Amino acid sequence: MAELLRGGQFLVKETNCEDVFTPEDFTEEQQMMKEAVMEFNDREIIPHKARFEAKDYALTEDVMRKAGELGFLGVAVPEEFGGLGMGFVSTMLTCDYISSGTGSFSTAFGAHTGIGTMPITLYGTQEQKEKYVPKLATGEWFGAYCLTEPGAGSDANSGKTTAELSADGKSYKINGQKMWISNAGFCRLMIVFARIEGDKNITGFIVEYDKDNANGITLGEEEHKLGIRASSTRQVFFNDTVVPVENMLAGRGEGFKIAMNALNVGRIKLAAACLDSQRRVVTHAVKYATERKQFKTPIADFGAIKVKLAEMTTDAYVGESASYRAAKNIEDRIAMRVEAGNTHQEAELKGVEEYAIECSILKVAVSEDVQNCADEGIQIFGGMGFSEETPMESAWRDARIARIYEGTNEINRMLSVGMLIKKAMKGHVDLLGPATKVQEDLMGIPSFETPDFSELFSEEKHMISKLKKTFLMVAGSALQKYGADMEKHQQLLIAAADILIEIYMAESAILRTEKNAKRFGEDSQSVQIAMSKLYLYHAVDKIEEKGKESIISFAEGDEQRMLLMGLKRFTKYANYPDIVDLRNEIAEKVKAENKYCF
Repeated sequence: MAELLRGGQFLVKETNCEDVFTPEDFTEEQQMMKEAVMEFNDREIIPHKARFEAKDYALTEDVMRKAGELGFLGVAVPEEFGGLGMGFVSTMLTCDYISSGTGSFSTAFGAHTGIGTMPITLYGTQEQKEKYVPKLATGEWFGAYCLTEPGAGSDANSGKTTAELSADGKSYKINGQKMWISNAGFCRLMIVFARIEGDKNITGFIVEYDKDNANGITLGEEEHKLGIRASSTRQVFFNDTVVPVENMLAGRGEGFKIAMNALNVGRIKLAAACLDSQRRVVTHAVKYATERKQFKTPIADFGAIKVKLAEMTTDAYVGESASYRAAKNIEDRIAMRVEAGNTHQEAELKGVEEYAIECSILKVAVSEDVQNCADEGIQIFGGMGFSEETPMESAWRDARIARIYEGTNEINRMLSVGMLIKKAMKGHVDLLGPATKVQEDLMGIPSFETPDFSELFSEEKHMISKLKKTFLMVAGSALQKYGADMEKHQQLLIAAADILIEIYMAESAILRTEKNAKRFGEDSQSVQIAMSKLYLYHAVDKIEEKGKESIISFAEGDEQRMLLMGLKRFTKYANYPDIVDLRNEIAEKVKAENKYCF
């Protein structure tokens, strides 16, 4: 068994393709789960698209109940609390395939199973779990998560909602206002964050909500939103809401920690929730482009449209490759901790926390890809894409929220690099050693030999290792210059994050394709090989641009010249791929299959 890399170590250690998990590795049980979820989506969600778009909140609630009856709300919940107790990969694929019918249901599902239920399974006492989790796992009750306030968005710990202990010490009174609360309109339980006295950190509470006995809780009107129109989103007001002391979640002042860890899980699941939407958008676009004729030719035969089909398909394939790679790492880490004697609770918490960097990377990359995919989908449909009659318009509107919730992409970009630096400080990821080595390499004389690149992906993997050096060179030099003040330089952090993201995504696709080429034969993977090469080409371009932007902003004189030379060396191909050729091959394949087929 290969050593399991820690979170962030992908940057400094080589991963063998045999050690990554791919969608082609789904077990029979996972395959059955995937089919059951797809069937549910096709039967209960997709045919009612128009009702969701018309803000039919009751329908969302009704379909959530049905999902609960089939066990889909309890995939990640341990069996002792009425769930299916399946592994992290199964949780991901349920979220993936149930989410593409409409963003409205996807949001309700994600908010309930993720941030609505998880905080109790991960932080609740045995009594809290026994009392609440079975109701949430079966869909008897729905959960909501009350963190955001009018003045506390990205700065989650700055909330003004208060919790005051009663004179007899038996309960807390909660007062305050929360906004953008998903599922507020039909939930029976809220995870509410409030501040006790002048505490530095907020505290989490489990608050029951019964419409007939409101306990000081009132709801605002349903928000009118750009997308996810049938997901219930309301303000929630607490006016002397009484909560028994035993409903505090974890300890006093631990709310911020709960919020952050719940969001880690939410982030990788949000990436999963964008995957099948991309597959569907590609399929709709291909079908339309092969039927629609202009100048007596199906538009799918035109190069301008092939570019779009190829890039949309590639992004979907890459996002899927990276998401399941990370999901299995998390699952393995959880299993390792359980074997070492951790409780399910500790194992799950630490397992996800370990890969918080990857969770942020995926959240950013996949949410941006799904938006581009839907945008190009509209373009392929032309004027029809702008009409509510075709599925593209709502796909585009629904995709837009993904870059905002679970922490904006700007926050997640800075987090990914910030967490990596913290891990390096703690000695969990050795960045300093490799960064110093890169510095020495820069001073040395470069080798002018051309390596033997005859083996599949040998040049691409060589390229990936050079891109990792680019990150170490750029981020290392910036860190040397700014030290602990680095976090004040947000533009540099964001540029570093873009480099980090592209490395992880490109490497994930290459490793998946290499693994499959080795076991199914290279011929069977020729299009996947083309997609992996195409994505890497774009990644190199982006990394060169972000690297240059950073270097010329923090370095000058000789240092700047040396770093720019290094950048040129690390982003130079020996043999450039033929981009037009790669795109044509990918587009022809989806055209022939008339759908996303990977």
